[in-house]
Amino acid sequence: MIRWGNSLFLYFLLLIPLLGILLFYVKEKRGRQKLEIFASPALMTLLAPNLSFGRKRFKDFLILTAITLLIIALADPQVGTRIEEVKREGIDLVVALDVSTSMLAQDIAPSRLEKAKHEMSNLLDRLEGDRVALVAFSGRAVIECPLTMDYGAAEIFLAVLEPGMVSMPGTSIAAAIRTSLKAFQEGSQAGKAIVLITDGEDHQEEVMEAAREAKEMGVTIHAVGIGSPQGVPIPTGEQGGEFKKDRQGSVIVTRLDEALLREIAAETGGVYQRCSSGGDEMDAIIRAVAGLEKGELGSKEFTQYEHRYQPLVALAVLALFLEFLLSDRKMRLPRYLRILSSENRS
Repeated sequence: MIRWGNSLFLYFLLLIPLLGILLFYVKEKRGRQKLEIFASPALMTLLAPNLSFGRKRFKDFLILTAITLLIIALADPQVGTRIEEVKREGIDLVVALDVSTSMLAQDIAPSRLEKAKHEMSNLLDRLEGDRVALVAFSGRAVIECPLTMDYGAAEIFLAVLEPGMVSMPGTSIAAAIRTSLKAFQEGSQAGKAIVLITDGEDHQEEVMEAAREAKEMGVTIHAVGIGSPQGVPIPTGEQGGEFKKDRQGSVIVTRLDEALLREIAAETGGVYQRCSSGGDEMDAIIRAVAGLEKGELGSKEFTQYEHRYQPLVALAVLALFLEFLLSDRKMRLPRYLRILSSENRS
């Protein structure tokens, strides 16, 4: 297996035929023309009896060969010497993030949602070799980012999460859990966990039933509570000032339901952690995730390459050296050999 470190240099090989024409045809033809102007062929035989155009062509061939070899050497040919298989091990982690309008509440600055996104970003920064997926939910849940080890891509999906991006209003933690379970790949032997980030205000039933389904599948749910149990109004805009009201005109208050989140985590053997302003409370979650059994997430083959330009450079130098030593005149036998040869003929 071969590859090129600087493959662009190979395009210079297209000039070799043109250079060959210049050396073997144009140069030789012009040389012959100049000699014919200087003297007739018969006179040139007398003046330069040992002149050999064949030797000149061979010397030009050596130059052309050296240039070709140097161009190939500049392209840096690399030969694969061995193949190594690297196995990747880690866990599968799905982060389910609440994007309902209650996450706009500002009891945690700048808002519950921004705090949740900040905590998830910290989580991604501390993962190593694990696969992560992102689920966004409100009244229903959608997989925004499937399982991946490309944490940069997950960060991009995270950055665009906003209330209203999931069409159905409300908060369905049951839908979040079940959609997260679908994000896991079948047959994977890696440990599986869901990190549920929400204010816990579930407006639908079946939450604990979904948690038990996760437990049966061997999936641990870690819950992160965002907000305050005392309750705050929900802003209607990013700048605040106006708050959401019900049909009777009363201001709607959103409260963190810690009891529900603790129950979900306890059902699956997970950890519950509450987030507060300015704190970094993901340590407990990260330690719990790190304790999961790692499994093989795939393998990849790598080929080890070694540079092989050195022999080409050596051959090019050798060709130039031979061109320098080689005379463009015919070889003549030493005088005593010529005498012996003439005596034998006689």
